Amino acid sequence: MEKPNQTSPLVGFILLGLSAHPKLEKTFFVLILLMYLVILLGNGVLILVTILDSCLHTPMYFFLENLSFLDICYTTSSVPLVLDSFLTPQKTISFSACAVQMFLSFSMAGTECVLLSMMAFDHYVAICNPLRYSVVMSKAVYVPMAAGSWAIGGVASLVHTSLVIQLPFCGANIINHFTCEILAVLKLACADISISVISMEVTNVIFLGVPVLFISVSYVFIIATILRIPSTEGKKKAFSTCSAHLTVVIIFYGTLFFMYGKPKSKDSQGADKEDLADKLIPLFYGVVIPMLNPIIYSLRNNDVKAAVRNLVSQKCFRR
Repeated sequence: MEKPNQTSPLVGFILLGLSAHPKLEKTFFVLILLMYLVILLGNGVLILVTILDSCLHTPMYFFLENLSFLDICYTTSSVPLVLDSFLTPQKTISFSACAVQMFLSFSMAGTECVLLSMMAFDHYVAICNPLRYSVVMSKAVYVPMAAGSWAIGGVASLVHTSLVIQLPFCGANIINHFTCEILAVLKLACADISISVISMEVTNVIFLGVPVLFISVSYVFIIATILRIPSTEGKKKAFSTCSAHLTVVIIFYGTLFFMYGKPKSKDSQGADKEDLADKLIPLFYGVVIPMLNPIIYSLRNNDVKAAVRNLVSQKCFRR
């Protein structure tokens, strides 16, 4: 694909991916493909179990069902393109497809940030105010909470994607990434991007800072309540209720803060390694975490394990 001149409109981008490391492409193709299949299977089973088992028709598992569906959507918006880039020599993507991918990936990431904070509130009510749980977390409350998470993520993504696609792209059309990562695309614009950058920074505070603060405050009250429970068995039961969610939150936000907070290398050799790391960390963030979520919730949740066993035994009995 040729570089567009100052007057020709941009029709597509070239995604570099691992072009500088061709020996790694086949290895990562197999690795990412296997992880993607585990994501589809694990999250798909979790969704199926929460729908079919009436015992799991509670706010907590409704949020978990949304999280699993979100993980499938998030990975499906990028992983097939990444896998294709490992196999094809010409790694191109049209401008419209790039815009759609930017919207979907940003929307899913924003929705997950809000959804995790909603799940923290659900655990807070369940542990700190159990007698009013059925009133506070009624269906008229938790369904709009989940829908609001999707709406907030979608609106924020629509705003940022709209700002990006309106920019003129008259320079290089090479994206040094696996996918149309919104910041990587912004660097190619030949106009003032200050509005987009400022809006991104504000959004990062809203989607990262506010949920982390809300989740942290929720767990301060949760831990304080658990410590006041007199029996050891009661403490274990209360902690097991929120341990899976807390594990997912630590992995999710820990990876995000590592991605955006790590220092930049100054020497050229370190810069090359850093360039590869800057590509691989977001890739594994978008694949490993969605793969771990159903595993964590299954291993650390007796209700889910029991529901899976019941589902399997019913199928075996029918045969």
